[in-house]
Amino acid sequence: MIYLVFSGVLWGTGGLTGRLLSLHTHLSPVAVAGYRLLIGGTLLVLFAAATGRARPRGREAWLRIAAVGALSAGFQACYFAAVALTDVSLATLVTIGAAPVLVVAFEQATGRRRLDARVAGTVSLAVVGLALLVGEPPHGITAAHLAAGAGCAIASAAGFSAISLIGKNPVPALDEVVMTGYSFTFGGLALVGTAAFTTGAGFAPAPDAIGLLLALGLVPTAIAYGCYFTGLREAAASTGTVTALLEPLTGTVLAVLLLGDRLTAIGAAGAALLAVSVTAETWRARTRVAA
Repeated sequence: MIYLVFSGVLWGTGGLTGRLLSLHTHLSPVAVAGYRLLIGGTLLVLFAAATGRARPRGREAWLRIAAVGALSAGFQACYFAAVALTDVSLATLVTIGAAPVLVVAFEQATGRRRLDARVAGTVSLAVVGLALLVGEPPHGITAAHLAAGAGCAIASAAGFSAISLIGKNPVPALDEVVMTGYSFTFGGLALVGTAAFTTGAGFAPAPDAIGLLLALGLVPTAIAYGCYFTGLREAAASTGTVTALLEPLTGTVLAVLLLGDRLTAIGAAGAALLAVSVTAETWRARTRVAA
């Protein structure tokens, strides 16, 4: 469980780092997401080689890498499309809020995990807490943009949910670090290539920009996702998506402390509900593994 909790906290640094990177480089969200995956994947591949981990071998391993790479690029692109059509708050609410619901529904339908009152209560509490933390989106969004943005956000949630479910069933002899590294490298190349032909992927390589790129690729990407896939070996996929709710919670705390953002009383209540739901899920998963 410590791997899943750690990954959720580290993901929360991604919003702040990506925000600062956009201010320094004026890169589009798709380009930022592409560089994030590309640098994070490359760092993991280099780390795997330096520590003597076996390279991917066999058709099953490469199919898993291709699937996770495509899903990673897809859910990142869909998320940023939702942001462009609506706003960050609404895209975050639908994407991160829908992920545990989708995974719990899949686990219930396939018999992987029984949906009891505690599971339903934890997920419901988490979604309500996220809604309160995110708050009301700004006015002026047309019905067409709202519908399209919600569709993209749900597609993003489905992609992340699929990655979580796939990661629960590792390929024999394919290390999580190796799989994540190669998958993210391929997914990042796809997104950077897309950005190069659409919004542009060039920027001035100033020291601040390079430092922020490396930080974005290392902390909330390479380390966070490496921990996430490692933690999924012992925990349910729904547990992983609930602990992912630590991302907006951590991001909000950092924004308040470092950027001077204000947190309303309703937002504080939402943060408290998120913390309670994640703690409850973590404790239940820990107890289940110990049993």
